[in-house]
Amino acid sequence: MKIKTVELETVCGPTSKLPKNFLPEVAFAGKSNVGKSSLINVLMQRKSLARTSQQPGKTQTLNFYNVNRELYFVDLPGYGYAKASKEEVKKWGRMIEKYLYSSKMLRAVFLLVDIRHKPGENDRQMYDWIDYMGYQTIVIATKADKLNRSQIDEQLKMIEQELSTKADTILLPFSSKTKQGQEDIYDLLDQVLENEREDG
Repeated sequence: MKIKTVELETVCGPTSKLPKNFLPEVAFAGKSNVGKSSLINVLMQRKSLARTSQQPGKTQTLNFYNVNRELYFVDLPGYGYAKASKEEVKKWGRMIEKYLYSSKMLRAVFLLVDIRHKPGENDRQMYDWIDYMGYQTIVIATKADKLNRSQIDEQLKMIEQELSTKADTILLPFSSKTKQGQEDIYDLLDQVLENEREDG
């Protein structure tokens, strides 16, 4: 995939109506502070279009990025942010759920987990949901630059065990610093577009 154009087209808060898009959508889900915005910026080849922050819980909206006028990257609010109020957490949860269940154009969900830590309960629920809804399960293990090669292999095995991954699950290490995994994700996005053309 070559990135030609990118624009932040729609931002939805808890009470917003979801846009009626006619291009395929790919969603990015994960805990607060897992490096979701950094990954999206790397993929879009923009330094700071997706807002990154040292403070977890910054993405509190659904952000739709139109990429090459052929698909949308959908940045979902990060979940599991400890300092958010229970009411906020519920709002974000409802927003994510509403989108995942009602989008007609959602074609893939990338689940981001921090390669250094065990996936949590929210990660397991999201993994199971992706599988239950019949999407190809794609897990991106972020922050791979923090570990050496042998540690990466160990941690990937641990993530597989913790999530009870199925045989067809794609599990990729990724680093926004070294760009490790970027080309693999582009290949998956190309596959989404290829499938869309075949179905269309």
